[in-house]
Amino acid sequence: MKGFVLFLVCFSCFRHGFSSTDPRDVSALNSVSNQWRNTPPSWKNPDPCDQWEGVNCSNSRVIELKPFNMDIKGSLSSDIGNLSELQELDLSYNPNLEGPLPTSIGNLKQLRILRLINCKFSGVIPDEVGTLPNLQILSLNKNQFVGPIPPSLGQLSNLTWLDLAENRLNGTIPTAENEAPGLDLLVKTLHFHLNKNELSGNIPSGFFSSNLVAIHILLDHNNLSGGIPESIGLVKTLEVLRLDNNSLNGIVPTSISNLTNLHVLNLANNKLQQMPNLTGMQELYSLDLSNNSFDSSEAPAWFSDLQNLRTLIVESGNLHGEIPETLFAYPYLQEVRLNNNQFNGTLNMGSNTGQNLSMVNFQNNNFTSVTLSTSYNNTIILEGNPVCSNPRLETTEYCNQQQDGNRVPDSTGRCSRPYEGMLLCRAPSFSGNDIPGNLPSMRDRMTARLSGIPVTYQIPGFSFDEDNYLRVELQICSSEARYFTRNETLHWFDFTSQNLNLDRRIYGPCYFDPQIYDYGNKVNRGLIIGIAVGGAAALLVIAGLSTYALWQKKRARKAIILANPFATWGSNGEEDGDAPQIKLARYFSLDDLRKLTNGFSEDNAIGSGGYGQVYKGMLSDGQLVAIKRSRKGSMQGGLEFKTEIEMLSRVHHKNLVDLVGFCFEKGERTLVYEYIPNGTLTENLSGKRGLQLDWKKRLSIALDSARGLAYLHELAKPTIIHRDVKSSNILLDENFTAKVADFGLSMLVLDAERDHVSTGVKGTLGYLDPEYFMTQQLTAKSDVYSFGVVLLELITGRLPIVEGKYVVREVRMALDVQEEVFYGLRDIIDPALLQNTRYLVGFKRFVGVALLCLEESSASRPTMNDVAKEIEIILKECEPKPKENYSTSALPAAYFGIARDGPNPTSDDFAGGSGLNSGAGYDGDEYLLSAR
Repeated sequence: MKGFVLFLVCFSCFRHGFSSTDPRDVSALNSVSNQWRNTPPSWKNPDPCDQWEGVNCSNSRVIELKPFNMDIKGSLSSDIGNLSELQELDLSYNPNLEGPLPTSIGNLKQLRILRLINCKFSGVIPDEVGTLPNLQILSLNKNQFVGPIPPSLGQLSNLTWLDLAENRLNGTIPTAENEAPGLDLLVKTLHFHLNKNELSGNIPSGFFSSNLVAIHILLDHNNLSGGIPESIGLVKTLEVLRLDNNSLNGIVPTSISNLTNLHVLNLANNKLQQMPNLTGMQELYSLDLSNNSFDSSEAPAWFSDLQNLRTLIVESGNLHGEIPETLFAYPYLQEVRLNNNQFNGTLNMGSNTGQNLSMVNFQNNNFTSVTLSTSYNNTIILEGNPVCSNPRLETTEYCNQQQDGNRVPDSTGRCSRPYEGMLLCRAPSFSGNDIPGNLPSMRDRMTARLSGIPVTYQIPGFSFDEDNYLRVELQICSSEARYFTRNETLHWFDFTSQNLNLDRRIYGPCYFDPQIYDYGNKVNRGLIIGIAVGGAAALLVIAGLSTYALWQKKRARKAIILANPFATWGSNGEEDGDAPQIKLARYFSLDDLRKLTNGFSEDNAIGSGGYGQVYKGMLSDGQLVAIKRSRKGSMQGGLEFKTEIEMLSRVHHKNLVDLVGFCFEKGERTLVYEYIPNGTLTENLSGKRGLQLDWKKRLSIALDSARGLAYLHELAKPTIIHRDVKSSNILLDENFTAKVADFGLSMLVLDAERDHVSTGVKGTLGYLDPEYFMTQQLTAKSDVYSFGVVLLELITGRLPIVEGKYVVREVRMALDVQEEVFYGLRDIIDPALLQNTRYLVGFKRFVGVALLCLEESSASRPTMNDVAKEIEIILKECEPKPKENYSTSALPAAYFGIARDGPNPTSDDFAGGSGLNSGAGYDGDEYLLSAR
């Protein structure tokens, strides 16, 4: 017995004698890794400190756990709290790492850095995070955290970097009250990145103080209200301040001019009421004050005072008078966007125009003449000004120029195995028109950062997105044209915000968001060839014997597939749940589809998207079909394929695209639809197909689409909610009959007694119902909201979000129901409709229906069936008979109240004081007007 005990002791010593990792940390790491899938292969070894990629140790204790961008899947075990000496935890860029952040994180008292960027962590941020005394960097951005910001974060007295952006955090910004902690106590913090959340309430005055040394404060894209505190002027270290895209109101405090180190100021898309005084802010590089509620005023004096300005944007600023010529002489000025104001007189861009000025946009002002320097050869947009009525100008590029998209290609090369991703800079000091001019600084820093590493890099493209964030594509390639190893990427490409070392004056706060890298555990090609040659003789010997067996097996397998085409569902790990349950849909083999498409020839390709390619084919009976083939790794996953095939096989309506059949074979997920020859509504509205949709056609398309959705909501059993209603999912056949398509995100309401489904938010930006986004309760009224956006597209001919402008907001702000012809929307209406305005019958009534669909509360929106009835009435009015009243509205008159800034229009504004249409007639300008 003593010998056995001695053996166990010796065995234990032997086992740990070769391990440099403390047994406590080994146990904790094993527990953590057991909750994860797809961990690096090295993690199968027994000694983490010596062998695990992403683990670094000191004195046998784990001090760094940073397996970022390893495509790890699973959740974070509470045993993470047992790594008591851990100083850095970086699990960033593992987008399948999900679940709550365990409260045991508070046990990591040595932790200095906590980065969980671009994962799927959810739930509330634990209060225990605020008990980490040594924490310096906290980056939880781009997750799914909800709830309020924990006030306990105010206890992090050593914190220099706080990034909680792009979550779903709500509530107010916590500040110290009654001796409770709050963010105002973080006086050493340089970066407050709280943007793109759902924060509400006032910005606390106590948030700002003279002790605060912050350089970047990002609060944009929230729901903040109230005024900007006077105390903002105390933070004289500030370099970037973004408060745009909130609901801030009142007057910008005069103290803001104390921020003499400020490089970027963005107050756009709020409800501010007076143009601020920015005199003395000589370091200001980029300024955006667009789309507020400013009182009418002339160009402010400080227009001629900000000598270092690169970008000046005051769109829809209610400005009038003349523009000072000195504005264009700024030596560094790159872009001026003062469109949609009332500037008048002469636009004088004389000989002193700065050499760096690349774009001037004065669209929709009142200039009657223009003086240009002969040396200025760059973009100037004057469309919508009286000067463009001059026959010599009306056909020039000045009066007919549309702004191009701002994505600019750079280098054209591409290596075969790049480590790539996106550099996101959230407050650059320059404009989209001068990205190339500001890239050399980034290149110099990147070259220095990669010096001594055997790699090359390139920047294939760059652009500004709808949030005015700079997106720079980055590819890093091995000089030896090989795959990178995990250790190389961990040590070479740890591009956090700090060690990118970009010039913050130019780019503001940036971070790198890499794509999941395929580490390519490839078998040596020479070995494959050797094995193949060596085995060729044996294969020849047995080939004859096996041919007959294989033929028989193929016949049997084909019979099984015909009987149950989804017999292999879920076998490759890419399909979720049970196999699809389908009715009346034809099965196509992969060979069938190859014959129909001539081997998936490019000549047969008719479209493409995130899911893959669409091909045109013809069945043996002459029917034309569209074949939607999902490519590997596409957005069209197994769940979406299953949903669409089940939905379309159970519903049939003339305004829904018919499913002809499908293919599920050898990894193929392909759907076969009826062919719709005239493409999407998006394409037709944009003019890509060379056709113009007149008013009556647009009404007919709206009615067809509404009827298709009404069928899904009210006649399909169980109810179907489409969840991705948008113009690109409405197809037009040869007669321009509209058909609703793409059911990959659709949901069934199985419980007849419930009117909603609680589910994660899915849909398309610009069409998404804000109530659904906030509550995660999906209702049929969510489709109604999306359809309201489509109705505005039919009116305006533009996509929901263009250059950061949301069409719903633009229409509401411009709406003037007292203006008889276009109701204040003339500048927003699709120019194609204005070519024959006398036929815009029912225009006012149609606008009312659209805005009613867009009510913030789903309870205030009509049903899709009511919308269809209302549009049908409008369509019938397109051929009015003299002295005849029209039918009663399908919607109550009270439905036509419209929410906007200022007093709401009454039902009289849209219903003539009753629920009846009082007829139509010609006014003095021979516009055909409808009472609605």
